[in-house]
Amino acid sequence: MIKIAVMGHGVVGSGVVEVFYKNRESIQQKAGHEMDIAHILDLREFPETPYADKFTKNFDDILNDETVKIVVETMGGVHPAYDYVKACLQNGKSVVTSNKELVATMGAELIHIAKDKNVNFLFEASVGGGIPILRPITQCLAANEITEIDGILNGTTNYILTQMIQNAVSFEDALKTAQQLGYAERDPSADVDGHDACRKICILSALAFGKHVYPKQVYTEGISKITLADVAYLESIHHVIKLIGKTKKLEGGKHVFATVYPAVISSHCQLASVDDVYNAVMVRGDAIGDVVFYGRGAGKLPTASAVVADVIDCAKHLETRKLLCWADGDDDYVADYKTDTVGMYVRMNGNTDAIKADVNGAFSGVKFLSRADAPADEIAFVTPAMPEKAFDEKMQAVGGEIQSKIRVLDL
Repeated sequence: MIKIAVMGHGVVGSGVVEVFYKNRESIQQKAGHEMDIAHILDLREFPETPYADKFTKNFDDILNDETVKIVVETMGGVHPAYDYVKACLQNGKSVVTSNKELVATMGAELIHIAKDKNVNFLFEASVGGGIPILRPITQCLAANEITEIDGILNGTTNYILTQMIQNAVSFEDALKTAQQLGYAERDPSADVDGHDACRKICILSALAFGKHVYPKQVYTEGISKITLADVAYLESIHHVIKLIGKTKKLEGGKHVFATVYPAVISSHCQLASVDDVYNAVMVRGDAIGDVVFYGRGAGKLPTASAVVADVIDCAKHLETRKLLCWADGDDDYVADYKTDTVGMYVRMNGNTDAIKADVNGAFSGVKFLSRADAPADEIAFVTPAMPEKAFDEKMQAVGGEIQSKIRVLDL
């Protein structure tokens, strides 16, 4: 009998318990072992649940129980999750987590501890919720040299942008609706400012390219400055705006780009048709080309599904390690995003004739855009792709006031 402990009985943790007991018979068959949940750690009480007797408020009950071989962490945040996970690994217990912030911040250290203790540290649910992405990268695509990953990694921001694009709803109103529907938190900053997507691209980058990328190294920009005017201008050339997490290996493999920002992409791109709360991750390999993984990136049961799949993997590999690892990173591993090559959409106010003359003098091949009911002092255009540093230098010769500046990606 393999005993399991679950730390945290919130949305994901309660989903894990629900999925485990609902599908316990098939889960045990797949794992090859009889299994049960011994402890559920939470400061709250849940007397109405059929497993109320399993709750504890004392972490030591889990740590000191030698029959517990697998611990599920769904608490979220870095502390105390990091301390608890580290202690479990050091005590010879395998750990499964859905905690993207923990993995993105402390993953290299925790992986190293798991390796030393010959236990597993698995985190499929930390990226893409129920979308299988980490296993395919490390197993199905193992023969490939992965060169780039681009993804819509946050369902809240994708829902908001979908409302803006399809229904001409302002950012503020779309956010309010997302909060009413439970897609956004009361404090939505982790989503709309890009931090959630940043943590996920850190994990994807580390797994694909073998070296830890820390959130502080990733240029991160959210969607709160996107306006309906921008949406309308870009619709006129059959492009849309999506929040894109991007990581790309540079020539020689010693450095990577890692960024999160709103990006203009063609409506023909596979990611352009990913709407509402759905996520998608596009992986580019030298042998396979582009592969897209699509589905619900969050939610109680989809995320719990990925967590329980990792529990099954741990049970099947109690005496061996399920290899999922990367080396620690360093300060200069992530290259300056300003050296990446991008096009740029720009919306400006001022003397439009003068601005147009300045733009044509500074850039070649600029495309000017139009929209219905545009103010007389407003102008928008898209530049050719170039290093972003070069764009910044050229824009110094352009008069007028910049209202919006959004990178254009060729995906």
